Amino acid sequence: MSADAATMPDSCLGGWMQGGGHGPAAHQFGLGADQVLEAQVVLANGDIVTASPCQHPDLFFAIRGGGGGTYGVVLSTTVKAYPTTKVSAQQLSFAPLNSSYMPQFMEAVVLMHNAYPDLLDKGLSGYGSWALRSPTPLVYNYNYTLGADTDANFTTGFTHTLSIFGQSAETARSIFAPVLRQLAPYSGRSLFINITYSSFPTYAAFYDALSGIESPIGSSAAIGSRLLDRKALTSPGLNRTLGLVVGRPEEYTSVNLVLVGGGQVAKDGADPYSGVNPAWRTAYLHNVVARGWPPGADAATRNAVYSDITNVKVQAMKDLAPATGAYMNE
Repeated sequence: MSADAATMPDSCLGGWMQGGGHGPAAHQFGLGADQVLEAQVVLANGDIVTASPCQHPDLFFAIRGGGGGTYGVVLSTTVKAYPTTKVSAQQLSFAPLNSSYMPQFMEAVVLMHNAYPDLLDKGLSGYGSWALRSPTPLVYNYNYTLGADTDANFTTGFTHTLSIFGQSAETARSIFAPVLRQLAPYSGRSLFINITYSSFPTYAAFYDALSGIESPIGSSAAIGSRLLDRKALTSPGLNRTLGLVVGRPEEYTSVNLVLVGGGQVAKDGADPYSGVNPAWRTAYLHNVVARGWPPGADAATRNAVYSDITNVKVQAMKDLAPATGAYMNE
């Protein structure tokens, strides 16, 4: 059997679920909050109650997306489980061959964002990231040869891993084929592009191989996010928005793509006991932007980063998608 889970195995299931809870299986099974069938909850007066559609339904609604620890202390939950199934995955990465091809790189980034609503509607979903400059390589060129007119590894790049449940790698390849045709004119001319496909016999095998990544600790950063729907992702203004979000290379901005919308996430909007932000039901992308600062940075430096995240990057996403909202956990 399989159950919905967070992207990172070190996530706290209680807070993850109560805030909404996205994960690699969300597109297939729904958000974490929508998995809860009932819960044992300690109220502020010390009473322990069962929250379900039949008992304390208002509390049941509130803890299924209304925020971790906000309405009571959740002691335990009964959640949905599903028959396990095979999972196939696609890993895509691309990077500009050199800095003169940054315009083409941004064109390809916009192209991918435009394509995501249709890809998710056909069953693909997953996670990705991109940056104009990263402290560590984002894209690896395993075919690098000394003297080649490209880098061994790229700190400017775009990468995603998309999965599809119960289908073959060939099905994933077929779904992505129209997008690949759009990327083809860039390949080898302005961008290094690498695509691989793989299949796993169970969700657990897929999760262990491509998703269950331990998060780093001890880092300092400011983050902001926005849920983006089809209208935003296909808007003529998307190019400008992404430029404002990623900023200048010297900002070392990281943009993280949570591509789990549509599918069961959208269908569960009909659940009258769901307290999840309604914007999840129309969103395809939960777009998370982050910037850090050097160790020992002074207050002025940190505040400048916070201001940029809030007043430039998040504001740009709000302007693009004014009717959506943000995910409270990120």
